Amino acid sequence: MIDTHAHLDASADGAAALLERAHTAGVTRVVAIGSGIVSCRQTLALAEEHDGVYAALGIHPHQAGGEEAGRLPELAELLRHERAVAVGETGLDFFRDYAPRADQLALFERQLALADELGKAVVVHSRAADGETAGLLARFDGPVVLHCFSSPELLPVALERGYYVSFAGNVTYPKAEELRAAAAAVPADRILAETDTPYLAPQPVRGRVNEPANVVHTLAVLAEVRGEEPHELEARIEANAAAAFALP
Repeated sequence: MIDTHAHLDASADGAAALLERAHTAGVTRVVAIGSGIVSCRQTLALAEEHDGVYAALGIHPHQAGGEEAGRLPELAELLRHERAVAVGETGLDFFRDYAPRADQLALFERQLALADELGKAVVVHSRAADGETAGLLARFDGPVVLHCFSSPELLPVALERGYYVSFAGNVTYPKAEELRAAAAAVPADRILAETDTPYLAPQPVRGRVNEPANVVHTLAVLAEVRGEEPHELEARIEANAAAAFALP
């Protein structure tokens, strides 16, 4: 099993302990996420140190109003590493509005251009910005992963354009009927699963700090709502992740 989105550098337990528990649970590969240059360097170092760990590196929309937004040349250099498989997470967050919207739009556009230049996928964070997210992504031709999918209004765009749709622990919550309906509608070759470690622990472990081992709980719910056997969906998600991120 693969966890396609985990902030390994943000866990108090440390990456080695998280990965050991993940392996025990059958999770053998992780796409680790860097947010900002310091985090990206730490994440890339983890990918170099641990087998089965790959890095997605970006500057988060929350950081768009600060000095991180001016460090795209450093990000570009890090993304040229062989263990760097995607740009992101990048995108727009008009829900929290931690950065001016104009700055978020400009940073997202620049990172999309960088992904295009480097031939890499983009991992997209989108909250309360469906129209703007869809508009900017319309100009990007590479693989798109809609991370921690929570915008059912974006689903028609995702289906039409062939984006990968990644579900996190919130799809398991009792009131997440819309997300489960979306999960049932995603084509078999476009669905992904993630933890968003250390956030959004799935229902069986809700309230705890999340970790890659817990992606198995999300997988179980996805399989149930899709009417599939868990082991078959697991294999499909592995294949989809390999295609999205050009994994070996």
